[in-house]
Amino acid sequence: MHMKLSYQSTRGGESGLTASQAILKGLADDGGLFMPTEIPKLDVSMEKLAGMTYQETAYQVMKQFLTDFTEEELRYCIDHAYDSKFDTEEIAPLVKADGAYYLELFHGNTIAFKDMALSILPYLMTTSAKKNHIKNEIVILTATSGDTGKAAMAGFADVPGTRIIVFYPKGGVSKVQELQMVTQKGENTAVVAIHGNFDDAQTGVKKIFGDKEFAKKLDEKGFQLSSANSINIGRLVPQVVYYVYAYAKLLENGEITDGQEIDVVVPTGNFGNILAAYFAKQMGVPIKTLICASNENKVLYDFFETGVYDRKREFILTSSPSMDILISSNLERLIYLSTGCDAAANKALMEDLSAEGAYQATAEMRAFMKDFTGGYAAEDQNAAEIRKVYEDTGYVIDTHTGVASAVYRAYKERTKDETPTVIASTASPYKFSHSVLEAIKGDLGDADEFAIIDRLAEISGVKIPAAVEEIRSAQVRHSRECDGADMEKTVAEILGL
Repeated sequence: MHMKLSYQSTRGGESGLTASQAILKGLADDGGLFMPTEIPKLDVSMEKLAGMTYQETAYQVMKQFLTDFTEEELRYCIDHAYDSKFDTEEIAPLVKADGAYYLELFHGNTIAFKDMALSILPYLMTTSAKKNHIKNEIVILTATSGDTGKAAMAGFADVPGTRIIVFYPKGGVSKVQELQMVTQKGENTAVVAIHGNFDDAQTGVKKIFGDKEFAKKLDEKGFQLSSANSINIGRLVPQVVYYVYAYAKLLENGEITDGQEIDVVVPTGNFGNILAAYFAKQMGVPIKTLICASNENKVLYDFFETGVYDRKREFILTSSPSMDILISSNLERLIYLSTGCDAAANKALMEDLSAEGAYQATAEMRAFMKDFTGGYAAEDQNAAEIRKVYEDTGYVIDTHTGVASAVYRAYKERTKDETPTVIASTASPYKFSHSVLEAIKGDLGDADEFAIIDRLAEISGVKIPAAVEEIRSAQVRHSRECDGADMEKTVAEILGL
């Protein structure tokens, strides 16, 4: 049995928390993110993992991080998360197409990869609350660039002892994403469109978390805040699972030999998903290169090229809105590791980002991050890639997967690297049907969203997912809007303070 891991803030203000305490808090009091004292190693061979189901794999990975959960508690969480909510038994199937392996992470009930972690987070959260004898109602507060919000609400809807409030940028998400959110059922759910972009929403949420007076007021009324964003360690850990599972499946299917290295390509916004792949590598999965794929908001690409993280740039609305982000929260965890877990150094850099809008990594930090490489795809390259993959193979990918696929194609041409490669396919093409069909068929004029969806079903041969069918006729239940400056006041109104 390994030592019990504890969790500490990347900015040094808190340490010695159990996994369940870190999950409950979400964000550390000093604004930092929780990190385990070390990244644990897998204690089961790849050969063994190759024969396991997704659920069994999840247990082997998550038990290493969530050391204060009993086996019974953790298996309960996993079995209730990865059940018939997913429309495929494998949970995360691998599809071989066009010289790569697309890891389909969108078979959950909101058809995006966020379901993989947000199906289990409510169970981890309520289990953590019981363990720590929490009497307050937990209020999940989340900013979304389109997918997290819906997946979190679907996960938390009507979960006893919880409420969830989601802020999204008005006009900054796809039509399907918006409909998915505003029609969300559940007595404990609330959705607010803010006048601003995702970074405004995320900054506003972090500000509310940092307001000690407000926390006191909430506590008096029997509430406490937590987060379902990828800043919560309970979001990150479940994401590590699918990279372990993907490798084991490639092994089981004879596509690679045991110990052979693979590359991983992840379309990246908030950096959580690719960070999970890095954690998988540290746990012992033979991953060689982590390819970080950006859209035209290429702040991460520029960072890996130059060592300078600079958010002072135009915010571009693209057809891959979940990646329209200039402040990638989870990068802080990698920065922290790259300083040798020097919380003071990390804190200084984050203060530079907040005050100056930029920071510079040292040569040592950059050497530490050498497993990462960046790439980006402009709008026309993304559309061309979606069309090419469809024309060559008949396989239809969404606009985020298109970015990853285009970046991978360019990477391969540039490096001649023939390593077997897994591309994280992060959303169903139905979630961005207008952009996807336009990429394949050209201008659609002002065709109706659902006519486009029906057309996409014809050309892809893939059944329209339940998540899309149900919003055709669902009633709009949330119409609240607010300015960025009024987010805290809005939360107080929703909770009836």
